[in-house]
Amino acid sequence: MWNPRALSAPLAALLLLLHALIAIASAQRSAWKTLNGGPPLVVARGGFSGIFPDSSDSAYSLAVITTGPDVYVSCDVQLTKDAVGICLPDINLANSTYIATTYPNDTTSYLVNGVPIRGYFSLDYTMKQLSDVLLTQGVYSRTNRFDGIGFLILTVDDLVTLNQKPKGIWLNIQHDTFYAQHNLSMRSFVISASKRIVFSYISSPEVNFLRGISSRLNLKTTKLVFRFMDKDELEPSINQTYGSLLKNLTFIKTFASGILVPKGYIWPVDASLYLQPHTSLVSDAHKVGLEVFGSDFVNDVPSSFNYSYDPLTEYLQFIDNGEFSVDGVLSDFPVTPFEAIGCFSQLGTNATKQDKTLVISKYGASGDYPACTNLAYEKAIADGVDVLDCPVQMSKDGTPFCLNSIDLIESTAVAQSNFSKFAMTIPEIKTGSGIFAFNLTWNDIKDLTPSILNPFAKYRLFRNPKSKNSGRLTSLSHFLSLTKNQTSLSGISISVENAAYLAEKQGLSVIDAVINALSSAGYDKPGSQKVYIQSTNSSVLLKFKEKTSYELVYKIDEIVGDAASAAVEDIKKFASAVIVSKDSVFSNNDKFLTSTTKIVPKLNAANLSVFVETFSNEFVSQSWDFFSDATVEINSYLNAEGVKIDGIITDFPKTADRYRRNKCLNLGDKKPTYMDPVQPGGLFGLITPGFLPPTEAPLPPLTESEVAEPALPPVVKIAPASSPTAGTKAPPGNAQPKVAVCFFFSSLAVFIASLLLL
Repeated sequence: MWNPRALSAPLAALLLLLHALIAIASAQRSAWKTLNGGPPLVVARGGFSGIFPDSSDSAYSLAVITTGPDVYVSCDVQLTKDAVGICLPDINLANSTYIATTYPNDTTSYLVNGVPIRGYFSLDYTMKQLSDVLLTQGVYSRTNRFDGIGFLILTVDDLVTLNQKPKGIWLNIQHDTFYAQHNLSMRSFVISASKRIVFSYISSPEVNFLRGISSRLNLKTTKLVFRFMDKDELEPSINQTYGSLLKNLTFIKTFASGILVPKGYIWPVDASLYLQPHTSLVSDAHKVGLEVFGSDFVNDVPSSFNYSYDPLTEYLQFIDNGEFSVDGVLSDFPVTPFEAIGCFSQLGTNATKQDKTLVISKYGASGDYPACTNLAYEKAIADGVDVLDCPVQMSKDGTPFCLNSIDLIESTAVAQSNFSKFAMTIPEIKTGSGIFAFNLTWNDIKDLTPSILNPFAKYRLFRNPKSKNSGRLTSLSHFLSLTKNQTSLSGISISVENAAYLAEKQGLSVIDAVINALSSAGYDKPGSQKVYIQSTNSSVLLKFKEKTSYELVYKIDEIVGDAASAAVEDIKKFASAVIVSKDSVFSNNDKFLTSTTKIVPKLNAANLSVFVETFSNEFVSQSWDFFSDATVEINSYLNAEGVKIDGIITDFPKTADRYRRNKCLNLGDKKPTYMDPVQPGGLFGLITPGFLPPTEAPLPPLTESEVAEPALPPVVKIAPASSPTAGTKAPPGNAQPKVAVCFFFSSLAVFIASLLLL
C-alpha cells in the first residue's frame, strides 16, 4: 500500500533541490538588467568599420574573426536606380567611396528630409555602373592604408555569402521617404529580400515604413526597431519631432519591439564633456516592453572625460551600472563591447587578481590629475597601483621632491609667476629654455600651481580639464610618509636623473638626498614594500649599489630591437630590472605592428625583470592593431608569444589593474576569441603594395658603450644664495637667460582656444 509518509522526506529534499535550482536560474537570469535578462548583443556597425572601410567584405569578416560567431553585423541600405539594395553608411556616396574618381564632375543635388545635399547618390546609378566603384575609409582620423585593397560595394544579398558568418544581420533603412519621392520602394525591396534572407533586426527612423512592413514579416524571427534621431529633428513620415515621440513609448510599442537611440539619450554629457545623471529612458522603455539599443559607440572619438579615454569604461557604464543595462550596442569597434560583456562586467569591487604583472604608475595617475601631485598619487593608490613612483628633483635649498621634469614649465604654471625671469637654456639638460627646479627653494616650488600633462595635445586630446590645475606638489618625505602606510602597495619607484649635472654645477647630491629620505622613512629596514631605484645612468645605479641594497632598475631611453651580450652582462652588474619602451617590444611602421623584437627575450634569458612603458588610454598612443582600445594593447603585450613582461608603467593605473582582474584570464583553450593577443604583422600584411608606408631601417641594438659611463663627479661646494623671492638674480655660468614669457603666453592662448573649441 502506498505510504505518503515514506516519501515525505525524499520529496521534501527534492522540492528543496528544485527550489534551489529555480533560485539559481532566476539569479542567472537577473544578473543582467536587460529586458530579457540575457547579456546585451553586439552589432558591428558596417562590420569592423573602425579599421576597414565601412560595409566592406573585410570589415564584416574582421568583425567575426576578432569577436567570434555571436556578433551581429549591420548594413545601412541605399537603393540603386534599378532597385538593388546596397550597403553604404551615407546617402552621399562621396563620403564612403571613390565614386568621384570613377565619375568625375558628376554630382547632383537633392533635398533629403528637407535638407539640400550635393554629392553622389546611388539612385542615379545602376548596380552595374557602381560595380567597379571602390570603398574608402570615410573617417579621416582612421588609417587609409586599406583603401587600395579593392573593396567593392556589397549588395544586401552579398552578406549571406561572406566567408565569415555572423550570428545575424541588422538592416538599417534610413531614407525610405527620400527614395519613395524618387519612385523607389524600400518597402518592396525589404519584403522581397526577406523571402530569401533572414534578417534578425530591421531598424528605421520612419514610423510609416515600420508600420508598412510589420504585417509582411515573420516578427518571431525579425525584430523591428524604431531609430531615434536628434530630438529636435522632424520624423519625415508623420511630421513629429523625435523628442515628442520619445514621450510616447507606448505608441512606439504598437509597431516595434525595440528602440535605437544615440547614447546621449541615456547618459547625457554637458558642454564640457562631463557626464550628467542618466535619464530614465531605459527603465521607461523596459516598462512598456521595448528593448533599448545604443548607437554612436566608437573608440576613437572622446565622449566624456569621466571615462579617461578608456572605451571599455564607457561600455560598462551602459551595461553594468547596477541600475539598468541596454539590450545591445552598435559599435565601430565590436571587440571592446564583447570584452566588456564577457570579461569585465559584474566583477564587483573586490575581484581577485588573476595576473601578477606589476602595475607601476607614471607620475601617479597623471592621466587624471597633474603629475606627482597629492591627487595623482591618491588616485593611483585607489585605482590599484602596485608600485607608486616619484621622479626626484632637487630644489635650490637641497629639498628632494617629486615631479616629472627638472624643468618646472612642463608641469606647473611657473612661467606665469614672478619666477618667469629665471627662464634659461642649459644644453646639458635639454634643448630649449626652461625654468629649472634647482633655481628655486622648496618654499617657492611647493606653492606653484600644477598643470596637467597633455602629451597628445597636438591631436586636440586634453586630459581632465576640470582638474587641470588641481592638487599640490609633493616633497619626497611626504611621498614616503604617504606610501609607508599603504598596505596595498608592494613597492615604490624612485627615479633619479641629472645627478652628474646637479653635483658638478649646482653642488647638490640627489643620491644622498634620496638615501637619507628613504632612511628617515624607515625604508632602509626590511619591510613588505620594495624600493626600486630607477635611472637611465649606469653611474647613478652603481653609486646606489655601493651605498644601499635597493632594487636597481636600468632604463633604456632609446628605442632598440636587440642588445649586445656584453651590454646585457654590464647591466646585470648593477641592475636587476630593465625598462624598455613599448616600441622596443614590437617594431612598427606607420603605427602598424610589424614584428616582435629580440630585446625582451634577450633580457628574459639573462634573468632580468622587464618593465615596459608607457601605457596610456588615448587611442593615438596605440598602434592600429590594438583597435583603439587600451585593454587590447595591455592584453597583447602581456600575452605575446616568447615575451615575458614583469611590469607595465602607466599613467592610467585603473585600466591596467582592472585588466588583471577580468574573468577571461587563465581560461586556456576556453579563452574567448576577443581576448586573443594581436599578432604583429597581421594588419600590416593586408596593406596592398601601393599603399604600403616606406620601409624603415631595423631597430638598432643596445651596445656596451651605451651602457658604460664614467663615475659620477664629486659634489662641488657652492656658496649659498638667497631665495629668488628675496631678489636673487638668475644664476650665471652655463645657464643662458632667455625671455620665455611671451612664448609661454602665446602657447597658453592656443591651448585655451583649443579647449573652448572642444
